[in-house]
Amino acid sequence: MLSTVDRYFISEIAKVFGAIMATLMLVMASMLFLRTLEQVSLGSLASDSLLRFLGLQILRDIASLLPPAFFISALVTLGRMAHDSELIAFNAGGLGPFRIYRALLLFAVPLALATAWFALVLQPYASTEIQRIEDMKDDETTQVAGLQSGRFYQQDGGRITFYAATVGEDKRFHGLFVQDRRGDTPIIVLSESAYYTEAEGADERAVVLEDGRRFDGLAGQFDYSIADFARYIYFIQTDPGAGERRRRRSALPTSELLVSKELPDRAELGHRLSAPLAIFSLLMLAVPLTTLSPRQRGGGRLFLAFLAYFAFFNLQRLAENWMQSGATPEWLGMLWYQAFIVLMVYLALVPGSFWLRRLSRALRRARA
Repeated sequence: MLSTVDRYFISEIAKVFGAIMATLMLVMASMLFLRTLEQVSLGSLASDSLLRFLGLQILRDIASLLPPAFFISALVTLGRMAHDSELIAFNAGGLGPFRIYRALLLFAVPLALATAWFALVLQPYASTEIQRIEDMKDDETTQVAGLQSGRFYQQDGGRITFYAATVGEDKRFHGLFVQDRRGDTPIIVLSESAYYTEAEGADERAVVLEDGRRFDGLAGQFDYSIADFARYIYFIQTDPGAGERRRRRSALPTSELLVSKELPDRAELGHRLSAPLAIFSLLMLAVPLTTLSPRQRGGGRLFLAFLAYFAFFNLQRLAENWMQSGATPEWLGMLWYQAFIVLMVYLALVPGSFWLRRLSRALRRARA
């Protein structure tokens, strides 16, 4: 059973954690939404895939938000309790730093388990689905299906150009212009209306043009032909194996990374494990970086906290890149940076620690 003190610490940090996490999620969702909306406006992403694509991006990145949100919430909560002299009262009542560590650990353990689930299970799933949508974005058939009004779309190295004057709510194109320069003779096709179609269970996809005219030949020359048509089918080639070839390492299941011996795969596994382990590393930094008394000057520790925060997450990227390039030994892995940051912070706090001052006073008394 949790004690009253444990429940108090957990409730206080949970309130701050919820507010910080909601703020970070709002900022991240806003940035991703604007970026996704830009892709929709450019026609590289279908409008009906906007919410799904946005949700998958948030699901992929949420594991990276939990450790910094926990660290900031722990600092804010302990700083507020120190300012209100609550930590001094707890210390006077026999509840020292180890009891604070225990309360933070009770909150950190389930949070680390949730972070591990997001990082090891949901993150590769979201990356896989995002990769499929991105493969569809680069697919010629998908670009034609997402054709928007008043925009030119070029495919096959610019040898094919599509343009639709208007696109109705029923996804039918009106005033369609197609220029095909793949052969020796350029082809221009104009039609009053058109629509995109694909056969279920097959790789055959096409644009069906209605009531139009086709021009074969070069402009300014006499050897050209003109033909009117009531119905014209323009087939689009597909590449069913493109998505598999472009499969990214971040989309690999964690089970495959566990048995892989390649350095990039091991670096990706370390990247996923770094999120849940970072919660425990940052927990070890939160208590010593908190000013226990309102009479103490907290500017130095606050600066050290921000320095440790930015160094922690920036060094994570460097450690991953160094491991992939072979700059660091293979046995070292990429998680060494967490122990390094914790050690550096503790060494920086040694000159002002209580035990060092107590030892110095004892040495001075012994000399006297």
